[in-house]
Amino acid sequence: MFLAIGVSLAEVPKRIQLVEAARKQIGVTTIYDGSYVALKYPGGDVPLERGVCTDVVIRAMREMGVDLQKLVHIDMKKNFSKYPKRWGLKRPDKNIDHRRVPNLQTFFKRRGMSRSVSEKKEDYLPGDLVTCLVGGHLPHIMIVSDKKDKSGMPYLIHNIGGGTEEEKGLLSFELTGHYRWFKN
Repeated sequence: MFLAIGVSLAEVPKRIQLVEAARKQIGVTTIYDGSYVALKYPGGDVPLERGVCTDVVIRAMREMGVDLQKLVHIDMKKNFSKYPKRWGLKRPDKNIDHRRVPNLQTFFKRRGMSRSVSEKKEDYLPGDLVTCLVGGHLPHIMIVSDKKDKSGMPYLIHNIGGGTEEEKGLLSFELTGHYRWFKN
C-alpha cells in the first residue's frame, strides 16, 4: 500500500509494516484449521490457505524477519519450566509450541513486551498484539490495525474462525494481554 503511493519501506514504521503483512493474509487464509502438522524447522508454516489466530501473527512477524517458531522453541528449550503445562508435554515441540496463544503470551512477557491492558482505545497502537478469551475460555490473539471506526476504536486483524479478517471488536472481548514488539 505505502510503496504504491511513493513511500519507501524504510520510511514506514515497523508497526505499520506488521499490520500490512497481516493484512496480506485477508482473502488468502480462508480456512480455520488448528490441526497438528509436522513443520519444517526453522521457518515452518502450515499451508497458507489455512491456520488459526496465531498463524496470522506468525506469518506477519516472519515477513518482518522474525521467526517466532525458532525464537519460541529456543526459549522453551532453555526455560521449559516457565511455560504453561496445559498440553502434557515433557519437552518443547517445534511443530506446535509457537502456535499456542498461552506460549506466545509467556514468550512475549519474558521478552519484556507486556503493556497494560486497558479499556482506553488510545492505549492500543497499530501493530500491537492483544490476547483475549473467546467464549470465556478459548485463548485468542489479534493484531491491532491502523484502521479505525468512526469513534477512533482500532480494528483487529485475526482469524477467529472464518479465515483472516480485519474487523471491529477490540473491547468486545475479555482482554488477557497486550504486547508491543515494535516500538516505532
